[in-house]
Amino acid sequence: MDLWVIVPAYNEAAGIEATLRALAAQDDRGFTLLVVDNASTDGTAEVARRHGAQVIHEPRKGTGAASDTGVRHAIAHGATHVARTDADCLPRPDWVRNVRRAFGDGLEMVGGRLLPRTDEFPLKFWERRLIPAVIDVAATFGRFRPGNRDPLHRGPYVMMPGCNLAITADLYERAGGFPRTAIEEVHEDRALVNRVRKVTSAYGSRRDVVVYGSVRRLRAYGLVGTLAWYADHHYRPDVVDIR
Repeated sequence: MDLWVIVPAYNEAAGIEATLRALAAQDDRGFTLLVVDNASTDGTAEVARRHGAQVIHEPRKGTGAASDTGVRHAIAHGATHVARTDADCLPRPDWVRNVRRAFGDGLEMVGGRLLPRTDEFPLKFWERRLIPAVIDVAATFGRFRPGNRDPLHRGPYVMMPGCNLAITADLYERAGGFPRTAIEEVHEDRALVNRVRKVTSAYGSRRDVVVYGSVRRLRAYGLVGTLAWYADHHYRPDVVDIR
């Protein structure tokens, strides 16, 4: 298994160090780290290189475009399996190890749990409980959304946040990969899941595959706005790139 970890990043010079430190602290370091600098205007690329990451550039801004560029670069350079997290997220120290185990169990695409970071903002006790509950409700609702239901799908919808998913190179190419879009256009993680569902049923979410995600969008949009944003962009804020 030649595993690569892809991190798309846009203007994350102030925050990506925490993500890179979390990846450096993995108890399984058998992976290649690639940061895709997505037309940043700050020092994101320099910070990534200072932490030992390979860096490539994608001029077309968008999480889908940057992620697709990163995955295809990895595959072209020998990757057989690719995992993705985001530049504002902290994979748990056993993340890579448990992703590798899930692949070993026969899955071709792996998702996991998304929990709130507690180091960015002080979270109240009820927020720590509420945020994971809201994510669980959204995952359940996703199974019934018309856009996630198609007779050609080979298995049920499973929510896999883009900051916590992994896929084999073979399946990525067979499914067509991430759409080359911006986050305000399409939720590229959902699109990839639905593309995969038309190709295989060998995908699933593992509770031991854990990433801690930023709550800065929640702080900026509020709970209702955040839920509406992820529900097909029913809420469209003036500022998409929250920093």
